[in-house]
Amino acid sequence: MTGTMSAGVAVTAAIDQLRQALGELDHAIDMRFERERDSAELEGEVRRTHADRSRLAQELDQSEFRANRLEEVNREVSRRLVTAMETIRAVLDR
Repeated sequence: MTGTMSAGVAVTAAIDQLRQALGELDHAIDMRFERERDSAELEGEVRRTHADRSRLAQELDQSEFRANRLEEVNREVSRRLVTAMETIRAVLDR
């Protein structure tokens, strides 16, 4: 009977070890999926950051264009004001 009991204990121990190994494997798989999910989230954030950067660069270019255009218009308005003041002076001097 001792041989049968020790064989039963050995089987039980082997089953316990197998359960423990399966639990560890399950945990390792969960960790791998979590890392992959985190990696995918990070990649998505990087893509969104690049898209935001591109959009902001485009908006900056548009703002610089508008600023340059306003500067040109300002110079033209100043030139016309000078011409108008000179014309008024010439009329008043007559």
